Amino acid sequence: MSTSLYAVVDPSTGDLVKEYPTATDEQIEQAVAAAAKAHREWSRGSTVAERAALIRKVAELHTQRREALAKIIQREMGKPLNQSLGEVDFSAAIYVYYADNAENFLADEPIALVNGEGSALIRRSSIGVLVGIMPWNYPYYQVARFAGPNLTSGNTIVLKHAPQCPESAAAIQQIFTDAGYPEGAYVNVYATNDQVAEIIADPRVQGVSLTGSERAGAAVAEIAGRNLKKVVLELGGSDPFIVLSSDDLDATVKAAIAGRFANTGQACNAAKRMIVVESIYDDFLDKFTKKVLEKAGGLAPLSSVAAAERLDDQVKRAVADGATLVSAGERKGAFFPPGVLTNLSPDSATYREELFGPVATVYKVSSEEQAVELANDTPFGLGSYVFTTDDEQARRVADTIDAGMVFVNAVGAEGIELPFGGVKRSGFGRELGRFGIDEFVNKKLIRIG
Repeated sequence: MSTSLYAVVDPSTGDLVKEYPTATDEQIEQAVAAAAKAHREWSRGSTVAERAALIRKVAELHTQRREALAKIIQREMGKPLNQSLGEVDFSAAIYVYYADNAENFLADEPIALVNGEGSALIRRSSIGVLVGIMPWNYPYYQVARFAGPNLTSGNTIVLKHAPQCPESAAAIQQIFTDAGYPEGAYVNVYATNDQVAEIIADPRVQGVSLTGSERAGAAVAEIAGRNLKKVVLELGGSDPFIVLSSDDLDATVKAAIAGRFANTGQACNAAKRMIVVESIYDDFLDKFTKKVLEKAGGLAPLSSVAAAERLDDQVKRAVADGATLVSAGERKGAFFPPGVLTNLSPDSATYREELFGPVATVYKVSSEEQAVELANDTPFGLGSYVFTTDDEQARRVADTIDAGMVFVNAVGAEGIELPFGGVKRSGFGRELGRFGIDEFVNKKLIRIG
């Protein structure tokens, strides 16, 4: 058992691999001071092109070290090696994307004057030190989509990673150091929650970005709001997977499986609620359940025993409230058996919660309207999936879903160029794409008479 807040505990064995000491208050002060100094000196003294060259080097180092990086997160949170390698590669692609596009994204934007002579433009520039608070489920990717655009725009970063990801956090810090960033441009801190609260309140800090739970998001937003700091929050999701028609039900079921089980179901934008029109519901449920049960032998562990226990409690509560569970076995440590829940009552607390793991809920609906109503009957609004053979219906449903993202007849279609984010209790702000670099910049008006 770990005695330190930051520790690598292999979820497949439960073995403590290594502990990392929590930062002292003096180390936190040094980190913020270094980040503030780097913004004053490096950011203001560098061009976008120079910063783009640095972030390109970060991408190259991810690619060069991909095997070692992948094995680190396999140890930390149980991600299968092929998925870990894929995450490293996707992270490298994000850094390349901002290296390629930063000058265009940050270029002056002329404004056509309605009255008066002269000219006007918007000039984008950095705002200062940012705090990043990152989760364990995608240890490299989450950092990339925050650090890539913001370092390129000239902000500097104090990064607090998840307590179970200290080794990957150190590896990322080493990459930014080896890429040639000056001291303070990117600073990893093994901070406590109380220390993070103090960092956010620090007048030298100008913004905070968190990816994590509703509870963590609310706590961070409260501190940030009290101190008038800009916030981006990417929180939980309970994404609907709506099936209204299909000319290849096996392919649709395959997509549903992929959408639910990527990263062992531990993704905020996983397809968690299958909402199927009654004309194909029975066939879908039969095929889907068989495929879920087939996953039993090959699933990786969840990120920790605590995560598996939490999901176990949610599922047992659902069953106690009248839901039917078809499952492939019993939980063993961090290993959680894949399962399908049906007849989940709207009166059950589990109905409104996010199930973070390899369990899907399936619902029968009688119409498109009922499907949309059920899809929107959630406190979350991150992503959504719509499967239909009717193009007009697809556009209609996409317009009426309360979510930040809608994917039609596709799963796993996220991209480095596509904005990622949600509405309602899934947070606010966007990451990736052009919108990701626009969150923490001063859009300064320059009006010349």
